Amino acid sequence: MDIILVPGFWLDASSWSGVTPALKAAGHTVHPLTLPGLESVEADRSGIGLQDHIDAVVQAIDGLDRPVVLVGHSGGGGIAYGAVDARPDRVLRTIYVDAGPLGEGAAINDGLPVTGGEVPLPDWDAFDDADLIGLTEPLKEQFRAISRPEPAAVTRDRQQLSNERRWDVPATVIACEFPASVLQQLIEDGHPYVSELARISDVDFVDLPTGHWPQFTRPAELAQLILVAVDASGPA
Repeated sequence: MDIILVPGFWLDASSWSGVTPALKAAGHTVHPLTLPGLESVEADRSGIGLQDHIDAVVQAIDGLDRPVVLVGHSGGGGIAYGAVDARPDRVLRTIYVDAGPLGEGAAINDGLPVTGGEVPLPDWDAFDDADLIGLTEPLKEQFRAISRPEPAAVTRDRQQLSNERRWDVPATVIACEFPASVLQQLIEDGHPYVSELARISDVDFVDLPTGHWPQFTRPAELAQLILVAVDASGPA
């Protein structure tokens, strides 16, 4: 199976390095992405928006000969969902890692502070305690060392969707900060936070109790949950 890994804000392909060995050992071909503007700290991020990141994922899909599984972490979940909307017939399953699909007209996170057209990784005290569970001081240092500023427009641009066949692509939600039971209750209550997720016809939920960055805090367990979801997707 071809598995495309879409990182969240401030991260590049290397952020998946703790997860990819187990996926490869299981016989899968893994494609961790570095999205436009995240190539280096010095990269030119001017003019890069949400659609550019979605287009990069679509390009990765189009470059492969068989259907794929998409994995999106955090803000990468909204980006992956934009690619599902563009290529619903090429995606077997979308796996959301502490993430979910981004609905029409929504922004990933337009509350992050912008400096010079980009969003640097904030200080740790800007995050909720739940975000940081399991993120030890060495892991924080590792994270910050590989982090790159996020293009500001990616955080603020509004999602544009057009293909209702996106709702037919099965999804798996790996719930970290909030238990799956909470997300399921929100869906039952009709909460707008999960309105797009509620429209997907086939969704599995699984818990991985940790903070917002399980690829750092619990990489082995995350890899195993991804493998279970991939196996449930059937043959490519």
